[in-house]
Amino acid sequence: MQKGLTNLFAKVLSQFKECIRENRYIVTLHGEEEIDEDELSIFDVERAVLTGVIIERQKDSEKGEWKYIIRGQAIDTSMIAIVTKLSPTNKMVIITVYRDE
Repeated sequence: MQKGLTNLFAKVLSQFKECIRENRYIVTLHGEEEIDEDELSIFDVERAVLTGVIIERQKDSEKGEWKYIIRGQAIDTSMIAIVTKLSPTNKMVIITVYRDE
């Protein structure tokens, strides 16, 4: 990975972690459904963000926004992935969550 992207990812991940710590995040309906389907809790999602790393950045083809995939540990130490973005109001938007073992 290019050094510039590594630095960018570190800065963005820091923002996501701050959002979790300050309870500045929302979960989409789809995200809630996937959390339930995979028998996870919001605590699993929070822990995964706080222990995780950004593994990918994607550009939304419709809106042109950047989405990030964070891979981290759930409470039971299984690995999960969170697809997320920062909103214009500086909140973390959790788009979807899935097990990534």
